[in-house]
Amino acid sequence: MSSLIDHDQTLVTSVKQLADYLAGGCKPVQNWRIGTEHEKFGFINSQNDRDYLFPPAYKPDGIEDVLKNIQDQHESWQPLYDMNNLIGFNGDRGAISLEPAGQFELSGAPVETLHETRREMDLHFQDMHRAADSLALGFSPLGFHPFARRDQMPWMPKKRYEIMKAYMPKVGKLGLDMMTRTCTVQVNLDFSSEKDMARKMRVSLALQPIFTALFANSPFYEGKPSGLQSMRAYIWTDTDNQRAGMPDVFFDDHFGFEHYIEWLLDVPMYFVIRHGKMIDVSGASFRAWIQGRTPAGLEHEKLTMGDFKNHITVAFPDVRLKQYLEMRGADAGSREMMIAMSAFWTGLLYDSSTLLAVEKLVREQEWSVYKALRNKVIGQGLSASIGRENLREFMRRLLQLAQQGLKNRNFKDENGDDETKYLIPLFEIAEGGPTQSEYWLHRYETVWRGDVRRIMKESMI
Repeated sequence: MSSLIDHDQTLVTSVKQLADYLAGGCKPVQNWRIGTEHEKFGFINSQNDRDYLFPPAYKPDGIEDVLKNIQDQHESWQPLYDMNNLIGFNGDRGAISLEPAGQFELSGAPVETLHETRREMDLHFQDMHRAADSLALGFSPLGFHPFARRDQMPWMPKKRYEIMKAYMPKVGKLGLDMMTRTCTVQVNLDFSSEKDMARKMRVSLALQPIFTALFANSPFYEGKPSGLQSMRAYIWTDTDNQRAGMPDVFFDDHFGFEHYIEWLLDVPMYFVIRHGKMIDVSGASFRAWIQGRTPAGLEHEKLTMGDFKNHITVAFPDVRLKQYLEMRGADAGSREMMIAMSAFWTGLLYDSSTLLAVEKLVREQEWSVYKALRNKVIGQGLSASIGRENLREFMRRLLQLAQQGLKNRNFKDENGDDETKYLIPLFEIAEGGPTQSEYWLHRYETVWRGDVRRIMKESMI
């Protein structure tokens, strides 16, 4: 959930103009890059505190001080403020932002290889330790908070989140849980043309449920096993279905930039920026405004490209289109699993022959099968089936394609290893090893003796 605000004052005149903006993301293959974003929960790491292991507030001695410590480490970070509160940074190393309950997000810089992604991740985690250890705070990447109740989660001082907090309960039962108690990891990938974008959209959207199962890392709810493999994925089933999920139009063989815009126009708005202030227009129609029917209270305002670019960020489909594609179906997890997620999608989508083979494999089933699978994997994980095939068997076929795609890229590190090494944790799972959720459930039932709070230190970055 990006917190960046755009102030582009160019007036919006047509749907084509908005589609052309998306088309501006088309890049030649040699300019394709990989951008990895990941979130993690903060926790109090001092046993002397009565709130031991619970999430820290913004201040005092909390998230604000972590941000200040990070700023002291790297002068290149450009600070971002909301109502005079430090809320993140921009820089040549990407961007750091805060999710609603203080979950830290790194939006990584666009890089050419997965080796660079790994180095970026390692450096970020080093920065986090240096910033947080002196404050007796830790950070753990898990898909859903394993024991804290919703009312025990803090709120960060960001106007955007005030607006969303008020609106979410009107459109779903679990939106506030999505905001405060979930963390995700996603990879952002490029496309060369509208046709290439559409093929990647169809394939990756169909496969999101499989990746939800593979990267499941949230089996607990308020201290106990939930009976689900991914609580995070369950939360998204009743957050705001007008702006989330797997829209049918994305699977259309004629899908393109204008089709996405037409869908996006009917996603309700949250806010606009005018005169340096964020104005609540939650529930207003972007389509009505582009047709000349201005939201109440803004009768003399014109619709701008800044409004549109901000609106893009409040649509939450499982694959989101900006000037690149965002893969949004995975729980946050260990650094090995997070780099494996980027590796898998890069291998499947960034080699042309592999992408065609993946599309052929996906089309063995109707699109409706994948939509139905989205709900199945929440509870069944990789035990679910697709058609007559077990998901682990299906995963093995996908992994072989991803491996070939990465081999064809032929990017080697200083040791001569190519990018296929990052797939190793996924091959282990496909061959019968535990997913992250399965591993934690076993720890809960054995070593932890029912004390789920031990997950925070064991999963700490």
